[in-house]
Amino acid sequence: MPEELSEIGLIGLAVMGQNLALNIADHGFAISVYNRTTDKMDKFVADNPDTPGRLRGCPTIEDFINSIHRPRKVVIMVKAGDPTDAVIKSLLPLLEEGDILIDGGNAKWTDTIRREKDLSGKGFRFVGSGVSGGEEGARFGPSLMPGGAPESWKELKPIWEAIAAKVDAQTGKPLEGAEPGRPITGGVPCSAYIGPNGAGHYVKMVHNGIEYGDMQMICEAYDLMQNILGMTPSDIGKVFETWNEGLLDSFLIEITADILKQTDPVTNKPFVDIVLDTAGQKGTGKWTSVNALDMGVPAPTVAEAVFARCLSAVKEERVAASSILEGPSIEFSGNPTAFVDAIRDALYCSKICSYAQGFQLMREAQVEYQWSLNFGEIAQIWRGGCIIRAAFLQKITEAYAREPELANLLLDPYFKNAIHSAQGNWRTVAGTAVAHGVPIPTFASALSYYDSYRTARLPQNLLQSQRDYFGAHTYERTDQPRGNFYHIDWPEKDRPQLEI
Repeated sequence: MPEELSEIGLIGLAVMGQNLALNIADHGFAISVYNRTTDKMDKFVADNPDTPGRLRGCPTIEDFINSIHRPRKVVIMVKAGDPTDAVIKSLLPLLEEGDILIDGGNAKWTDTIRREKDLSGKGFRFVGSGVSGGEEGARFGPSLMPGGAPESWKELKPIWEAIAAKVDAQTGKPLEGAEPGRPITGGVPCSAYIGPNGAGHYVKMVHNGIEYGDMQMICEAYDLMQNILGMTPSDIGKVFETWNEGLLDSFLIEITADILKQTDPVTNKPFVDIVLDTAGQKGTGKWTSVNALDMGVPAPTVAEAVFARCLSAVKEERVAASSILEGPSIEFSGNPTAFVDAIRDALYCSKICSYAQGFQLMREAQVEYQWSLNFGEIAQIWRGGCIIRAAFLQKITEAYAREPELANLLLDPYFKNAIHSAQGNWRTVAGTAVAHGVPIPTFASALSYYDSYRTARLPQNLLQSQRDYFGAHTYERTDQPRGNFYHIDWPEKDRPQLEI
């Protein structure tokens, strides 16, 4: 390779783009960067003169493209949607056949399918890669979920595996300690080829939906300790700190402990108490829920997490309603320590069900889009770098190693036994929350999912009878083979006649 040419290029120098570029350069790769605002690019390059790999700023898009070794690899880190399409359009006249565009944004998977089809028809290659881990992950090791043609992945693989987060080969725990200019070496990279066209961005979307569920469950655990037990944020933080040393060991539990122990520098009150209770969202949780509805896959826990954010947004209405609507007024009479332990178990059981729903959604999507997803490998690359990284994911990896065709995580022996031993506490928490009027949308929906999935006969026999009554939608019979449909002539009130 000519020395003056870069091995890869990156467009879009917002925080995520800058950090990913520095991560690539830290691993010794020469990288060209371009930003529409040239001053921002110049400052970025000037502020980082000592990267192990060359960091090269390009004043024009033409200079940028000409500075990259062929076949070119160009990472696009701009806002998803129209801005991504605009960047692709500006690049096409400058690219050559076989060049690879890599979309590292939070793209909708259907957009990635469209782009890959369009670009491959023009002789270019396209990779839609999920990038998870936030700003810190992008800088020191994200979880990377690339989708596209296998040949494109082969070109990108050395760089993507180098910059990804690393986990211990035996324990699956993240390797930590990366610093600017001193990346982690060794370990198992948290990156793997996901599948064709939009598979990578689809898996990233499901990751984000699961993340919505995880965050809401943690909030519910905090709320139960606060409103039923009257614990202070600092004391709750200590509980989360203890939980992080056991089964619930995860990035989100870790940062929750830090947040709850944080003091507001202005008022000296607990920081969490001065944060307004209205949560924002960027849409990936909604995409997950809508897609689950479109495909007929039950994912109620993710949906409830999305709705919880929506309900939090109507702050003024809730404040007004709080002075009008009444709930129960009772004192907690149980053992506080035992109840905290029960909340931990409820959180773990709900988490199992939420992940089971996410993997069920991916299982159906691979049929819908003709992918072949490796669920054990997906769990593996989520063990480090990403927001939902957790010790728990090692158990999912092991579950799919035992049974690659596992129909549902709940059926794996480990998870079956985990819920069996903890469901008493889970149900106690649900009952106590209802009795005290504390909302637990994800805890309750996960429990209903579990009870529905383990029930051989649900009441939808009555529902289907209703549908046949008012709309002649037909029904199947318990005494006949599946796939045969029947209808009764309901308007006759005396003796219905069977129609086959």
